[in-house]
Amino acid sequence: MARILVLYASLTGSTEMMAEAIVEHIQDRHDTVLKTFDFDPIEAKELKAFDGILIGSYSWDDDIPFEVDGFHDDMDEVDLTGKLVGVFGSCDSYYDIYGPALDTMAMKAEKQNGKVYEEKLKIELEPDNKDIEHCKQFADGFLSELTK
Repeated sequence: MARILVLYASLTGSTEMMAEAIVEHIQDRHDTVLKTFDFDPIEAKELKAFDGILIGSYSWDDDIPFEVDGFHDDMDEVDLTGKLVGVFGSCDSYYDIYGPALDTMAMKAEKQNGKVYEEKLKIELEPDNKDIEHCKQFADGFLSELTK
């Protein structure tokens, strides 16, 4: 049984819906911890305690949200060798770049020697039922990659 962290930031509740769908889908099969950047204090070094890490964030404009910024910087101190990292979140096609926070977090994980799950799950604004199913498929693919 793998230990999975699902950590997210959500401005409007959309990324939170995605995180909750992922956790509900996998929690019976794996030791799953759900945390938010806003309300659950976590230090980047705590990532070492997990086999798989799923980081969710909303994206707007061209930067990562302020809630995620400090954690992103602290990741410079963490070696993620042997960790699978996936990213997911709510995005808005109104902006020039679609889902930049997810790309930024994936690049940071890769820079820190983490193995980044190939699919970056980007959902347009609030997820509908079809998107929630996609979240579950994303989680299944992530877990399949983790157990290889």
